[in-house]
Amino acid sequence: MSVHPEASRPPLMPSRASGLLYGLGLGGFLDGIVLHQILQWHHMVSHVEDYPTNTVAGLEVNTLADGFFHLASWLFVVAASVAAIKSWRDDRLAPSWTFHVGLVLAGWGIFNVVEGVVDHHILGLHHVRDDVGSPLAWDIGFLMFGALLILGGWMLHRRGIAAMENREAGIATSW
Repeated sequence: MSVHPEASRPPLMPSRASGLLYGLGLGGFLDGIVLHQILQWHHMVSHVEDYPTNTVAGLEVNTLADGFFHLASWLFVVAASVAAIKSWRDDRLAPSWTFHVGLVLAGWGIFNVVEGVVDHHILGLHHVRDDVGSPLAWDIGFLMFGALLILGGWMLHRRGIAAMENREAGIATSW
């Protein structure tokens, strides 16, 4: 009877990569689908004077930029799927719901903060609401929402870590 050396080591905690990457990608999809397509508050370059959304040429450029944005979001989701499969193949523990969903929310918040700072403030490509006279309040609200997602998601994730540690120790929890 052979004993595998891996059998004696403690189980590895789940990877954080897949949850964070899912959050980045799904956060991008939510932004693009809800703000760009459904509400039509802005497009990727709708605040750039050369590409006004009230002309066909400007709308074509904005739609193309939105398409590249959605492609990037899709690539984050693919990367998340690859990270999840790698985690399974590495025999890591399955994440608890709170561990994983907390990371997804934190990843969404990271997306909002980075996209908000870079696109809204540094590059000035668009604002959350390009159709209002003073879009700064909407941009700040977007950043605050992102910060709340990061904070709430991380707190939920930490709760998931505790639940998994209790699970491994044989302590039942309702999480």
